Amino acid sequence: MPPANRMFRAAAGLVLPSSCAVCRRPGPPLCPVCADPLHGPARPHLPRPCPPGLPPLWATASYQGPARAALIAYKERGRRDLTAALARGLAHAVRAASTGTGPAGAGAGAGGGAGDRLVVLVPVPSGRGAARRRGGDHVRRLARAAAVQLDRPVLVCPLLRPARRLADLASVPAAQRAAARSGAFVAHAQCSAFCAERADEIVVIMVDDLVTSGYTLVEAATAVRRAGLVAHGAAVLLATQRRFGGDVGGLCSAPILG
Repeated sequence: MPPANRMFRAAAGLVLPSSCAVCRRPGPPLCPVCADPLHGPARPHLPRPCPPGLPPLWATASYQGPARAALIAYKERGRRDLTAALARGLAHAVRAASTGTGPAGAGAGAGGGAGDRLVVLVPVPSGRGAARRRGGDHVRRLARAAAVQLDRPVLVCPLLRPARRLADLASVPAAQRAAARSGAFVAHAQCSAFCAERADEIVVIMVDDLVTSGYTLVEAATAVRRAGLVAHGAAVLLATQRRFGGDVGGLCSAPILG
């Protein structure tokens, strides 16, 4: 959305009643009915096929219905007023990934739990073009808003940056997605040095808004590893359910041990 349009929307919000970004019902940016899928609990997610190197992954909801519509409105239609509502949903996945507890309290990810260690959230960076189009890095913004929802010290660290122009994986055939994301990210030297000095004192959780095939998270985790760190887990707001030969990857009712 162009800057002038974003300014107009912000100014209009001062004089016009707000409405739900999904159903248009007058009230908050995301009404209670449309926000319901984001209330958690987060569940383990396993893409099918699962790419090698994917950290233990938690998602709050499936990429469908009101949750999907809300994320699209936030990312592509300038609805930054959805940040708080979506961040509350993301916080469920971050909490599960960092504590290693799922719906029934079973362990998965984060080495069985962060304990007293500092949780470091590493947002998967947007491509430069996407960030310009969206008025900034939308995942980093969500991660920061989610961090304040947690009842423990959390650091949001912009550790990664794109190494090159990133293609939109939605337009890339599934068989080519691993190659399309290979070497996609590199670590900032200053941030990686800060974290590497404290490697035994931190739990690194990758954060993204959406997971489809999982290859983007794999490459992000690979870049973290090259920086001398370990991605203990990953947290996403939404996860797609993709069908491969009758096998559907999706949210699981039982924990997946990473």
